Amino acid sequence: MTPAADPPAPRAERLVQYEHSLSLVPLLRQLRCSLLISTYQAGKLVVVGTDGDNLTLGFNNFDRPMGMAVRPDRLALAARDHVWLLRSAPDVAPRLPPAGKFDQLFAARSAVVTGDIQAHEAAWAGDRLWVVNTLFSCLCTVSDEFSFVPRWRPPFVTALAAEDRCHLNGLALSDGRPKFVTFLAESDTPRGWRPVKATGGCLFDVPSGQVVARGLCMPHSPRVHGGRVLVLNSGHGHLSAVDAASGRVEPVAVLPGYTRGLACHDGWAFVGLSKIRETSTFGGVPIADRRDELRCGVAVVELATGRAVAHVEFKAGVDEIFDVQVVPGSRLPAVVGPHPEADGAQTAWIVPDPSKTGRDPTM
Repeated sequence: MTPAADPPAPRAERLVQYEHSLSLVPLLRQLRCSLLISTYQAGKLVVVGTDGDNLTLGFNNFDRPMGMAVRPDRLALAARDHVWLLRSAPDVAPRLPPAGKFDQLFAARSAVVTGDIQAHEAAWAGDRLWVVNTLFSCLCTVSDEFSFVPRWRPPFVTALAAEDRCHLNGLALSDGRPKFVTFLAESDTPRGWRPVKATGGCLFDVPSGQVVARGLCMPHSPRVHGGRVLVLNSGHGHLSAVDAASGRVEPVAVLPGYTRGLACHDGWAFVGLSKIRETSTFGGVPIADRRDELRCGVAVVELATGRAVAHVEFKAGVDEIFDVQVVPGSRLPAVVGPHPEADGAQTAWIVPDPSKTGRDPTM
């Protein structure tokens, strides 16, 4: 573990404008949850929660935040060259000003320096944090001794190299172990996925070492939820379900954005939507034909029906969503990042409770 990095240079002010459906607040209150959204393009971790009948958005600065993983006592967030670890402190949250507003707190306590491995997704399996290491085409874990510890790579990738060979990007756990991953092509050459990005995407079964589904367009964010295998067929703007036995892919919902970042909770899917950049990355990708229709935000889909029933949309200041996570049991969390002064937030001081430790922590 390393101490926090030096404070970042002052950021230019970014005007963020958003709107949301009237259905979003009642739904979040019904589900007793809130959302975390990372957007590396804007350099923000966005907290979406409810305060009475109002939707509340909080913005925290991180350097290119990407994949996230939430468990009851901790939040992990992969940034440009660190994985930040934020401790949960629900006992401190109600005392943050204004008193009683927040019911959860994630406060940055440490970071692991990984270098810029392009950590697309992360997932907790007990105390082990799995990270999708896109640059090195592998799944890895973090370490205070090494940049990262490689644990698995697709069988067609013959060497551990900083070459983004297949654009490995998504991870689904099942029974506490990696189950499915997504990548953009079965390539073993540096950035070999680019020429076939429109049709080369795969859903891959990690334990069996077999491809489950081929022909996807820039897939991301596989998940196992309610007995179903879900994946974002991003280049089509789809949330899809996959029959793991036959490999058949069926759209659950067609959405107005490049779909990346998926969190499932109690029969609902929270899907990140992005506009697409004016670069060659999206040339030949079907969703580029709908460029003028695309939106940035999060759509909420009822998985039983495929209906998109609620949304929050960024109208200005944010164009891309990277990851979406649900915080169960919390209506409004607070986040205190490594540089609260840059966020306009107060530092949260977390110290041992002597009544629980049986000793004076100053001794």
